[in-house]
Amino acid sequence: MTANEMPPLATPRVAAGALFFDDQGRVLLVRPSYKNHWDIPGGYVEPGESPRDACMREIQEELGLAAALGPMLVVDWAPAEHEGDKLLFIFSGGSLSPEQEREIRFVDGELTEWRYVSAESLEQHGPPRLARRIRTAIAALSDGMSAYAEHGSAI
Repeated sequence: MTANEMPPLATPRVAAGALFFDDQGRVLLVRPSYKNHWDIPGGYVEPGESPRDACMREIQEELGLAAALGPMLVVDWAPAEHEGDKLLFIFSGGSLSPEQEREIRFVDGELTEWRYVSAESLEQHGPPRLARRIRTAIAALSDGMSAYAEHGSAI
C-alpha cells in the first residue's frame, strides 16, 4: 500500500485540564470569557507539547499557579460538532490551600471568575458531557485508577 492509498488518519484536537478540590470535596470551575459555560482549568495542547505539560502551562497562564499535578484521571474521546475529533485529558490537581486560592490571578484575561461546585450541581454550570467527564474523573480518583471515557462516560 502506498502513501496515496492509505486511508485518512485521525487528527484530533487534544486538550488537558486539571481537577482541583477544596476541603469540602467540591470541584474548582473557571468561567472562560470566550465560552457560555464554566469549565475546569486547562486548554489545548500545542505542537510538540505533552498533555501534562500543556495542562501545567495553561494553569500558570490562566490562574498564575504553578501546579504540581498528580496522575492522569481520564482520557475522553469527545468529538464535537463544528470542531471534529477531540481527546481530552484530566489530571489530578489535588486540593488547593487557602494560600493558593489567594494567589489565583487571571493572568492572561481568558478567565473572568472561579468557584467551587459540588459534583451534584455540575449541570448547572456546564454541558452534560462535561459533568459526566468530571464525575468520571472523580470516580477514577476515588478508585485510584485512570479511566477511558467516550463523551464523558467511562467505558
